[in-house]
Amino acid sequence: MRVKVFLFHLMRIIQDRLYAILFLFKPAKNPVNNRYAYQKPFIKHQFSHEEKILDIGSGGDPFPYATILADRYLEPTYHRSAVFKSEGKPVIICDISTLPFINGAFDYVVAAHVLEHVDDPIKACLELQRVTKSGFIETPTLMKDILFSWAKGMHKWHLLLQGNRLFFFEYTDRTSEGIRSLAWRQIIFSTLYHPLQEAFNDNQDLFNVMFEWENQFDVSVIKQDGSMTSNQNDSLKE
Repeated sequence: MRVKVFLFHLMRIIQDRLYAILFLFKPAKNPVNNRYAYQKPFIKHQFSHEEKILDIGSGGDPFPYATILADRYLEPTYHRSAVFKSEGKPVIICDISTLPFINGAFDYVVAAHVLEHVDDPIKACLELQRVTKSGFIETPTLMKDILFSWAKGMHKWHLLLQGNRLFFFEYTDRTSEGIRSLAWRQIIFSTLYHPLQEAFNDNQDLFNVMFEWENQFDVSVIKQDGSMTSNQNDSLKE
């Protein structure tokens, strides 16, 4: 019996070492720099040249169909290290909570990795719905923030989509710290191949909330103290 157990563990060790050697000969599968490459399957809207498309928080990776870009800052900040790219498109400096556009100004609005930063989620989401009747929202999930350990000091909310409602959960100090390790980040961005790189790239819908909406959507905000408010002006406190 002991011999069988020993041989079993020996085979596991040999197998692990062989896999490690094989990984050295495979190219790294780092995340793509172009978000639209993984967003495309989740966007059903058929874009046309006549449409007005706003990209809010475009940063260094503007939405390819955008006709106007909007951002709060053009220079790199604590929240964005990438160099801003306009790609020859008009740029408006503004805040998502007070957009300087008339009602229904756009046919489609993209807000990727913006809403997790805002002070007032309801106000920001109502502004989106004021200036357009359809759009696409993307934010990191709680799992993504926890594994990468980059929410603390950057993200105020983690989001969950249920039906046509976005739930904003206020981060606690401990949750925002994540796993308190660079281990996951180092694996995903390593120049050496690791199978978790493919697992991450192939499951972006689990690592990001990706929500294409039309006409309207609902919003609920849950604070650390358990109180909840929504865009329908109801509130609940346990």
